[in-house]
Amino acid sequence: MMEFKGFPDRMVFTPVPNLVFNSLLPQITDIMELKVLLHLFEIIYPKKGSLKFTSYNEMLSYPGLVNDLKAEAGKALTKALAALISKGIVLTLPAEKAGVSDNIYVFNNESNRLSVEKIINGEMVLPDFKTKEALPEAVEAPADIYTLYEQNIGMLTPLIADELREAVKQYPEGWIRDAIKEAVSLNKRNWRYIARILEHWSTEGRDDGTHRGNLKKNTDPDKFIKGRYGHMVQR
Repeated sequence: MMEFKGFPDRMVFTPVPNLVFNSLLPQITDIMELKVLLHLFEIIYPKKGSLKFTSYNEMLSYPGLVNDLKAEAGKALTKALAALISKGIVLTLPAEKAGVSDNIYVFNNESNRLSVEKIINGEMVLPDFKTKEALPEAVEAPADIYTLYEQNIGMLTPLIADELREAVKQYPEGWIRDAIKEAVSLNKRNWRYIARILEHWSTEGRDDGTHRGNLKKNTDPDKFIKGRYGHMVQR
């Protein structure tokens, strides 16, 4: 690593809110999460328009961020973004650009929350992006589920993150964790197998005495196989 030679007299600055230092830094213990947060300010601040945002694919093409994340940048970025979302720092909105799936990210403030709501209701359109229905913040998968999947199954792609968020809507969190652990014990390390475990438990009950009546409402046992990403999940 080259030695830092000091700051020049004239520089370009990126504003960072004081709340980051006063409220957020004590909550952030992962260095990658902190780096992604700082780069989000750097990327989003110069943007124009009523809603300043970035996307997952744009972040992956940003040299400074990719250099900071080093190897497996996509995996590190997905994990950091999931943590920032779970802390309420960032809001996300599923989207696609030129037919390619993507996610949009904005900072969580009142103005952006209103803009996201307008996008969901069809009252606001983002140039070049086709947005999908946002997932309610209340059912965002806890960060530890993302981490458990990543550490034991494989790379946490945006598609898999969407599947985990959908799973939290339908099943108790403990079921998801246990299904991941069971898949690992059987050396079936893929989301499709985990989804089938959850489907089986939802229809047949569990040996621990937990039955279908404990499920969240509107459970569809085939949801994760016949859903919009079912054909894209590894067997």
